[in-house]
Amino acid sequence: MKNATVLLLSLLLLSTSPAQSQDLEVFADKQVELHQNEKKLVAVGNAVAKKDGNTINADTLTAFYDEDKNGKTTFKTLHAQGNVKALAQDSKAFGDTMDYDLSKEEVTLTGKPAKIVNQNGDIITAEDKIIYYPKEAKATAYGNVTAYNKQNKVQSDEMISYFEKDKQGNLAMNKVNIAGNVKITTPQATATSKRGIYLPKEGKVKLYEDVVINQDGSILRGNYAETDLNTGISRMLAGENGSRVSGIFRQSSQKKINASDDKEKNNHAE
Repeated sequence: MKNATVLLLSLLLLSTSPAQSQDLEVFADKQVELHQNEKKLVAVGNAVAKKDGNTINADTLTAFYDEDKNGKTTFKTLHAQGNVKALAQDSKAFGDTMDYDLSKEEVTLTGKPAKIVNQNGDIITAEDKIIYYPKEAKATAYGNVTAYNKQNKVQSDEMISYFEKDKQGNLAMNKVNIAGNVKITTPQATATSKRGIYLPKEGKVKLYEDVVINQDGSILRGNYAETDLNTGISRMLAGENGSRVSGIFRQSSQKKINASDDKEKNNHAE
């Protein structure tokens, strides 16, 4: 799951600066129109744009461009509309629209939901939009965001991912801030909180504020917890402010025992 958000990096057809951008190949079943006065190119009907080994398919593609005094063309924006599918070597993206703004260096994917899938089966979906900012090495996803694979699922209202270069000089996801109705689901347990931090290198999610862990009917409550996505184990820990951890544990007989009450009874017995 740690590669789910970074998939956007490999889906950008125009990820280089305008001065570095190479030729853009455009095809369509119905027509390709060149509007010289408006400086735009429109492809209609199963339109396809190809660049640097990446491909975008859509019902309609519209690209706006500029020309210098020597007649050299530089594309400014690319808009894909309807049944959008972007293909890269190891990932795919699906949505209703995709926009790339070279002046702002932003790529925006929208859909109901917008979805990105990599070759390992990791998936991220967002019902509002997913935006990638190359300059800031940051990606954001909004609206009932879900990142999941065959074993684990991370859900929240929004996710903000930060990237850094690895030893090979490639961008790798370093940290993901998760906020709003956070829910972690593993084969062993579910955990909820108000916010969290996902650390891909460690394969861990740290949860903060009103944390609840439910494991086989046993409930733990506190303000700080960690979930290890590699093992599926969630732990409730004492917070930095000394906040206590409480729990209700289900025994094999299905009888519930309140941890704090049970401790109090033992104290009275002494």
